[in-house]
Amino acid sequence: MKSYENLQQELQQIDGRGYKAYKDIKGQYQFSNYILAIDHVQSDPFAPPSKCRVILSQDQAKFPLELFDKPYKRIAVIDFLTRLFAHHIYKFYDKVGGSGKSGLLSIGFCGQQILDRTSIVIDQNKVEARFELGLPAAGRRILGRSATTIFSEVLPQIVENTLYYHKINQQKLKQQVDLSVDQQALRRELKKRNLVAFVANDSILPRESGVSDKPMSKGVIAFKSPASLEVEINLPIKGPIKGMGINEGITLIVGGGYHGKSTLLQALELGVYNHIPGDGREYVITREDAMKIRAEDGRHVEKTNISPFINNLPNQKDTIEFSTENASGSTSQAANIMEALEIGSDLLLIDEDTSATNFMIRDAKMQQLVSKEKEPITPFIHKVRQLYHDYHVSTVLVIGGSGDYFEVADTIIMMDEYIPKDVTTEAKNIYENMKSGKSISTSDEFGDISDRIILKSSFPKSPKGITIKARGLHTVTYNKLNIDLNFLEQLVDSQQTNSIAVMLEYMMEHMVDNKKNLKEIIASLYHLIEKSGLDAISPYTGHPGNLALPRKQEVASAISRYRNLKVK
Repeated sequence: MKSYENLQQELQQIDGRGYKAYKDIKGQYQFSNYILAIDHVQSDPFAPPSKCRVILSQDQAKFPLELFDKPYKRIAVIDFLTRLFAHHIYKFYDKVGGSGKSGLLSIGFCGQQILDRTSIVIDQNKVEARFELGLPAAGRRILGRSATTIFSEVLPQIVENTLYYHKINQQKLKQQVDLSVDQQALRRELKKRNLVAFVANDSILPRESGVSDKPMSKGVIAFKSPASLEVEINLPIKGPIKGMGINEGITLIVGGGYHGKSTLLQALELGVYNHIPGDGREYVITREDAMKIRAEDGRHVEKTNISPFINNLPNQKDTIEFSTENASGSTSQAANIMEALEIGSDLLLIDEDTSATNFMIRDAKMQQLVSKEKEPITPFIHKVRQLYHDYHVSTVLVIGGSGDYFEVADTIIMMDEYIPKDVTTEAKNIYENMKSGKSISTSDEFGDISDRIILKSSFPKSPKGITIKARGLHTVTYNKLNIDLNFLEQLVDSQQTNSIAVMLEYMMEHMVDNKKNLKEIIASLYHLIEKSGLDAISPYTGHPGNLALPRKQEVASAISRYRNLKVK
């Protein structure tokens, strides 16, 4: 291992030379209390930044083991230190100038959700921070002095104030870890109590704006559960907490426009993740496999069994192995539901506003005009009860325009100026008094949920090999073919998208064998990650890239939207 002085000398020697001379500094350097590892050096100033690590022994860092002795506590610590490292970049670093990505210093952006990340590694032996650095250049000439400033002046300050336990705000770190303990306890309680979600009293659900996920601060109404739906849960740290429990079965969220229906549903859909202290949704907890369902015109569908909802299409088009390059609103929504069931989701979240109307319901007048044999769609209202009866899959629906759903619902919550009210009895009475004499007809059974075996021929190799890249939050590119993830509303971080790209490559190379179905492949992948971490599937040596763990649901959804997918 080289010394810190060696790094300074090398940077002096290559100052002013062509950019490729930066390759000479790749390696590990011993600083006074930590090791700097330069794992990957970018090829030119405009290429993706270089990858570096700081490795600090626990003899120096001294983080107490009880802060990270459980996986969920470790994730909370990783999140906290990643945010702190990013904060200190902004505090201590005035970016050096130069061409391309010169001087870029980053460890990734963290939103309101707490995700399992590769940016920080912490165990009994060490703390390791992984970051990216754009090595400075003027044109393509090395700015060695600027690089020396970053390594010798800026980085030591960031490390000193981030990775030493005695230097950080220990109370805030403990608060985040304690919160993770309570959030984990809440998740365990959901299934024990046959609940699909919990929304604590005094939660702040509205967001700051349409482009900000931070909590609204002015004129906001705190959440308060209806007495009939209120449950009390005793948490290990916080103690007793009260809030609204949403039971398994079919739940409607109703109310006038702008009264908070979609705001509640959005809180539920993001309740699959834990949130940071101060977010307002810290104690909004939803089952982790819940899937937000919507119509998605134009999406690719490959041999998905949508026959529970759609049959007898014109031209005798197969709906048991339904394929299309350009799905309609109704066929895409049917496919989204069936693919969620295929991967194992037991809670569906649906907003009428983003659904295909003809998929959700057909009123009596339309049924009289268009005979049943001429209509291939069996609306969701006729299937939702059998879905719960046959497969124990619950549904939460935001409904603003169809009271027919009153009949099939177990619980009906009305949002009135952001205050929820239990109107189940009143709504049922209204339905009984106004119904046209005929109940909603439901199928005898929901229908089959088919597994799909992924074929290796889905992933052809070009003469130049394989290129799989994430491009922002909503796009993964496989050999120039885009996978569109725009409508995956529970995908929240571009580093999750980075992970999806890495996962696709790993699955293609090591797991797709023309025998395993999609659910089995993803289960095997997550078993490996649980055992060995995201590092185990990364193509990067040392520094695994900017990765955050997505859910199985989003990985499966990305594969289903891949337009070259082949299955049997």
